[in-house]
Amino acid sequence: MRNKVSVLLCDDHTLFREGIKAILRDEPSIEIVGEADNGRDAVSLALRLRPDIILMDIAMPDLGGFEATRLILRSNPKTKVLILTMYEEEEVITRCLRAGAAGYVLKDAPRAHLIHAIDVVHKGGQYLSPRALKKVVNQHVKGPSYGKGAESAKSAATDYERLSDREREVLKLLADGLAPKEIATRLLLSVKTVDAHKTNMMRKLDLHDRSAVIKFAIQRKLIRLPSVKK
Repeated sequence: MRNKVSVLLCDDHTLFREGIKAILRDEPSIEIVGEADNGRDAVSLALRLRPDIILMDIAMPDLGGFEATRLILRSNPKTKVLILTMYEEEEVITRCLRAGAAGYVLKDAPRAHLIHAIDVVHKGGQYLSPRALKKVVNQHVKGPSYGKGAESAKSAATDYERLSDREREVLKLLADGLAPKEIATRLLLSVKTVDAHKTNMMRKLDLHDRSAVIKFAIQRKLIRLPSVKK
């Protein structure tokens, strides 16, 4: 009997992790060997457990999925990172692939797609969810000069893509309604450092107040509007 594919599950939502475990529990060829609810623990567990596959969320506390992926693959290039996220923007997909991810699966994908993705990347291939693949193909067809000629080639990286992982975390937490002091406590940073990340983030995105930050976060699906019960 062949060895099982060892999987490390990294996501900051407990209920989501429970759902993934329920899905994979019935797969005789897959074994979940560990869980992490933040980026730093993901890196630590990856280095200790050396799993075959890491299912990695993007937006996690302490350390984002992009940076966690880079750190993990720098130390253990044999591990395959499969991004499992709700974001389907082409710049986010591209950033993940540049970080070394072997695959990209959307969280609303059918169960069979996740199982297939794990099998593909374990065998050395790459996998993109159909919608994610369409985004990447469309971006490739448009090319860097699409719409603005040579000028666009110099700014191929979007404003959002140029944000650091910390700036992305501060953006999301600000949009979620947290004050800088609360963000500092959540991220284990000083208020001064959070203010610096906030200033840099808003400058890069050309945002001038909190309402603009919230609007941007909603457009990028970084946060979701609460449902209104009648």
